[in-house]
Amino acid sequence: MNSDHIQALFDRIAPVYDELNNGLSFGQHRIWKRMTVKWSGAKPGNIALDLCCGSGDIAQMLAEVVGRTGQVYGVDFSAAQLEVARDRSERRCIKPPIHWVKSDVLDLPFSDNHFDCATMGYGLRNVVDILGSLKEIHRVLKPGAKAAILDMHRPDSNLVRAFQQWYLDEVVVPAAQRFGFTEEYAYISPSLDKFPTGREQVGLANQAGFTSATHYPIAGGTMGVLVITK
Repeated sequence: MNSDHIQALFDRIAPVYDELNNGLSFGQHRIWKRMTVKWSGAKPGNIALDLCCGSGDIAQMLAEVVGRTGQVYGVDFSAAQLEVARDRSERRCIKPPIHWVKSDVLDLPFSDNHFDCATMGYGLRNVVDILGSLKEIHRVLKPGAKAAILDMHRPDSNLVRAFQQWYLDEVVVPAAQRFGFTEEYAYISPSLDKFPTGREQVGLANQAGFTSATHYPIAGGTMGVLVITK
């Protein structure tokens, strides 16, 4: 699937993205996102970056942490997702106001060494050049700054892997089908098959120039967070 197809996919599912994610994860996705924010090392007053921000959950969590003296930039290549994110944050009166930016993560419109921390939720699996996106994150982070990257994974355990596949086939896709988005959610399984393992992601982060990289499996290995330090 190329970048244009992925962008169109996320534009289409934007209106139901949050509702589906919440139901399909039994509400756990917000816990995983808060873990990601914590692992990013975000602190009051920081300039924070949330990549592939979608409907804005993690960006809003970052805003809570950096506070009124900080800044948060939410970046996504889907205009429809950004519109949902902007509307949600304005209705909730999020402070500081989040800067929403339409951009490809492979070509960020920010200067070198600009951000104190960065996050990405469910985005790395969908970029067309994973190493390139990691290099771009490295470029915009300040020396010593961290990024935390949350995504789905294929677990090592054959039993858990079998359960994950059953869940995707029998729960996720049928749930999406009720909203008319069968094709959009059926892509998850093949994307997982191609996604680098946690160990491979650590190797790619090292290639991108990060001084340290650790991958933390969560949810039985069906999810994971890559934590990288410039």
